[in-house]
Amino acid sequence: MTSTSPAGARPGDHDATAPVERELVRLPGAGGITLAADLGGPVDGPTVVLLHGGGQTRHSWAGTWRVLAESGWRVWSVDLRGHGDSDWAPDGDYTIQAFAGDVEALVRSLPRPPVLVGASLGGISSLVAVADAPRQDEFAHALVLVDVAHRMEKEGTQRIGAFMTGSIDGFATLEEAADAIAAYNPHRPRTTDLSGLAKNLRPRADGRWVWHWDPAFVQGKFGSPDETRGAEAGFPRLERAVEELTIPTLLVRGRSSDLLSEEGVADFLARAPHAEFADVAGAGHMVAGDRNEVFNRAILDFLARHRT
Repeated sequence: MTSTSPAGARPGDHDATAPVERELVRLPGAGGITLAADLGGPVDGPTVVLLHGGGQTRHSWAGTWRVLAESGWRVWSVDLRGHGDSDWAPDGDYTIQAFAGDVEALVRSLPRPPVLVGASLGGISSLVAVADAPRQDEFAHALVLVDVAHRMEKEGTQRIGAFMTGSIDGFATLEEAADAIAAYNPHRPRTTDLSGLAKNLRPRADGRWVWHWDPAFVQGKFGSPDETRGAEAGFPRLERAVEELTIPTLLVRGRSSDLLSEEGVADFLARAPHAEFADVAGAGHMVAGDRNEVFNRAILDFLARHRT
């Protein structure tokens, strides 16, 4: 894919009326894992990387990806390991450190330090990767955490886990999948776009539709007691990561979230007093999907102030 700028345009200038081209590319992860990503926006635009939550795919960012690309950003929307079109971990390693290793590897492959925007698992992975970097400002230009912090409420983690493990055998039809999602997100209108839903599922040989992620993600190391114990009190590694943050940071919470509480937000901001906060009304844990236009407005101002 190529991009050209009109005569006299400055780097990062972009014609918002031009159609945004989407290119499927491959990025290096850790330990030989290859990650799939949708790439778009002007070649010389400032860089942003979108990382989805556990059990989702890069397509969950579709609306935000388009808005950012049309706003002149060079956007990578990445499938995490074991999700979407990225490689599955041959050893079943879906620990936080493994995901953080992938973030480090893909960031190192980019032409310039990006703004990292991570939802849930993508946010935790980005947080740890940033904290592990010898020079945070040379690794990432800024960080946006979407409805996740170092403290996660037990009720929210259990509800997410129950939904993922309860549907691990898939669905007979896409309609059945849509019904299950509507029950999980009762505040969101039931989807009528089954073609969009099909991007997050894949047909199995027996005809059932299963989620587009490795079952070992919830059956293996990620679901082990060492990974999940004490989530509501905060992971010590994540607490240290928050306290070590030095780059510009925005924490976004869905006001109806059952995973990130007001108390969790307050503790995050006490540990990282330079961070900014945005509260998205009418959204639950799936902030970008619940209120995409509101979410986009919440992050666009922050991103505009941290363009490079």
